[in-house]
Amino acid sequence: MHLLKVNVHPEAFPTQEYYPFNLSIFHTPQEITFDSPVTLFVGENGTGKSTLLEALTHRCGIYIWEGMERRRFKYNPYEKMFHRYISVEWAAGPVPGSFFGSNIFRHFGQLLDEWAAADPGLLAYFGGESLMTKSHGQSLMAFFESRYRIKGLYLLDEPETALSPRSQLQLLEILTRTSRENHAQFIIATHSPLLLACPGAEIYSFDDTDIRKIDYEETSHYQIYKDFMVDRKRFLKT
Repeated sequence: MHLLKVNVHPEAFPTQEYYPFNLSIFHTPQEITFDSPVTLFVGENGTGKSTLLEALTHRCGIYIWEGMERRRFKYNPYEKMFHRYISVEWAAGPVPGSFFGSNIFRHFGQLLDEWAAADPGLLAYFGGESLMTKSHGQSLMAFFESRYRIKGLYLLDEPETALSPRSQLQLLEILTRTSRENHAQFIIATHSPLLLACPGAEIYSFDDTDIRKIDYEETSHYQIYKDFMVDRKRFLKT
């Protein structure tokens, strides 16, 4: 592991009224230790898992590709400040890495096309083709296959969004293989019961008052999918 621990320090928060400081799970001190090459954050929408993942990315000095800022209905001066109120512990100092979010990946693909216009050799890194000429799922898999061969820290926010179940299994294989062979460490926020089944991964739930480690079969995602497959008529009111 490159990253050993992250701590949240609510005693230093500048406010508890505005997002993300109004998320109740962060109102008490939280500590997450990373004892496995793959750590998974799971929980319902709005529980704070993606918020912590992005803050952790900034705290680790990893750049997040973002598109042009749009005018907002109401400006929140605290929205990008959460990383200032967490601390991290490294095994042997910071390592390079990347952040993946499906909502910003297209912007990255467009930038890559612009760079390739001046240096077409850049595309060789992604299989020799523009990511913009592939389906969204295909372009994601090309990115995952190439980027995760490199030693580093990788943070992913719901990578399953544009992936079919078969592609999710391919990503699961990549995570398993590269974390063992290439000294890659992954921290992933996900709703996918397929990715949650990653062998040897640790799962942290954000569904309670404290962030806690749970087993795969404890996750509501596993339980809901299992119950649905066993007796789907119970869920379908017609």
